[in-house]
Formats: sequence, structure tokens, C-alpha cells
Amino acid sequence: MRPAQLMTILEREFSSTLDGVHTPVMIWGPPGVGKSDMIRQTAEQHDVSVIDIRLSQMEPSDLRGIPFRNEENVEWAIPAILPNATRHGERGILFLDEITSAPPSVSAAAYQLILDRRLGEYEVPEGWAIFAAGNRQGDRGVTYTMPAPLANRFSHFELEAHLDDWVAWAYKHEIDERVIGFLRFRPELLFDFDPAHNPVAFPSPRSWEFAHRALKKFGNSADLLQGTLQACVGPAAGIELTAFVNSLDKMPDLDAIVAGEPTPVPDEIDLQYAVAAALVGRAIRAADTDKANTVIGNILDYANTFPQREMGVMLVSDLHRAIGETLFAVPQFADWANAIADVMLYE
Repeated sequence: MRPAQLMTILEREFSSTLDGVHTPVMIWGPPGVGKSDMIRQTAEQHDVSVIDIRLSQMEPSDLRGIPFRNEENVEWAIPAILPNATRHGERGILFLDEITSAPPSVSAAAYQLILDRRLGEYEVPEGWAIFAAGNRQGDRGVTYTMPAPLANRFSHFELEAHLDDWVAWAYKHEIDERVIGFLRFRPELLFDFDPAHNPVAFPSPRSWEFAHRALKKFGNSADLLQGTLQACVGPAAGIELTAFVNSLDKMPDLDAIVAGEPTPVPDEIDLQYAVAAALVGRAIRAADTDKANTVIGNILDYANTFPQREMGVMLVSDLHRAIGETLFAVPQFADWANAIADVMLYE
């Protein structure tokens, strides 16, 4: 399932806690595709807390609590890490991360907590959603087969990397436009993990964010840039990204484009992708200024000049994901739409 669809599911599952129809959700996926980030984004959108419990690092007693004698009875001290409405808020997310890496004795202790929302005398507050995530057995992580009784306590979704969804996320989080342009040019490198070879560094949505950070830190150090990019996304992808970045000195004048001056489209396909990504970034930065319509309108005019109209369609599609329906109010949008009316768009 693509990330945008799964985010909608997580949103509705979180909201459903107040209606009494919440179902615990298990997210499966390879390392680095953003499973944990999606849980955190859901919490941020609702301004609630996330209690992240790494079951792989726990003993059964860490969940069940420690017994103590109370007169003639034995009671259990409830672990402080579990959600409490007074301490943590009436609403939130209990996130059981790395659940497939937990030994069976620990996962067994979580059965009642997940399905019945209680553990002995403890009860999960009504406004708290229960989400879990883990790697698949073929991903070369430390994993155990999920016991059937535990698996039957979740609804299960497998998360896949999806370039359009990642690009929308990247613009929102101000990821370096050179990384976005490169992945538009080489989309198969968004996620390239071969568990048979068990690589240390490999391309993934997570590691491309690391590459963004490397560009910010080492972009002016020619002798260090390639090595630091390879350390993030692997040897081959690091070399390709370095070559892509080094070729950008042939980029057309972006200031001239957003000013509406006639500017030729570069012949090289990789540079066209780089220009498209950079122009979306310019539109985002101009969106809240009084020049927004002028800048976006000039970018739309430029989108019509690409020899391959699909390149202009990609640019405007990314622009729409980045700035929303504001795009439709720009006068040049109608001209652009009429010019590409025979090009079908598929999401």
C-alpha cells in the first residue's frame, strides 16, 4: 500500500478510538520506508503524544509489571511507560515498534494489551490508538515469526515506497531539491534494497533524507561530498548523485524563469528533472508572498516549453501536491491545462 493511502487509514483509525470501533494496526515493510515516521506524523497532526515501546528491548515483566504483596493479596505495579490519561493525556498513540523482533515470551505478554486494551488491572485510555510496526522475515533483520494469536489481533498493511508520495513529503519537509530532481530522474533508486547481499548503506526514503543532510554539510567540500553521499545511500547511488549534483552548473537561470524571461529548456534529461524540482521549490517559497501568482504563472508558462510534455505534466503535478488548489486560481493554469488536454494523468 502506498504511504498516502496508509496515512488516511491511520488518521481514521486514530479518530475511531472515540467511537469505540478502533482496530489495532500492524504495518509491515522493509527497513527505511518510513513506518515509524508515519506514526509520528499522525500524532503531530492531532497534537498528541506517542509512547514508543520497543518490544525487542523488553522482558515480559516490563509490560506486565512487578508483583508486590498487599496484606494477604498479591497485586501488580503498573509500568509507568504505559499510557495514563493523567500523565500522558486523554488521547494519544501507543506504538509497539519492532514487534516482529520481540521474542515470543514478550509478544505473548502483549496479547491482552493489544486486543482487550487492558493488562491485568491496567486499561488503555479510550482515546488512545494502538499501532505496531515491524520488518518482514525476508528483510534480513532480527525477526521472529508472528504467532497466529498475536497476528489475529491486528489489521495488517504492507507499506511500499512510492515516489510521488515521497516527493510530496520531501517538498513539505524542505528536502534539498537536488535530491528530489535526482530521484525524479532515477525513480528506481528511491528504494533499492537487496537482502541477499545485506548491504550496510542502501537507497531508501530514510537514507535519502540522510543524503539531504550530507549535501547541506558537505556540499562545498568537493573532496568529501562523494564519500559522504555513498555513506548514506550506498556506493553506486552515491556516485550517481554526486555526478548529478556536479552537472548542475549547466542549469538555466532559474531567476530568469520565475521572472518570466524567455529561457531555453536544457537538452539533457537529467537537467530537465533538476529544473522541474527547483521550480517547484521556488513556487513553494513564493506561495505566501504577494508575488505568488506571478511566480507560479511564469513557472506554468515554462512548463509548456518542455519538448516532452510529460515533463511539464510532472512539474505541474508536483506543484499541485506542494501548494494545493491555489494553483488553479493562477490565470496561466487554464492555458497550460488546455495545452496538455490530450495527455492523460494517472495517479
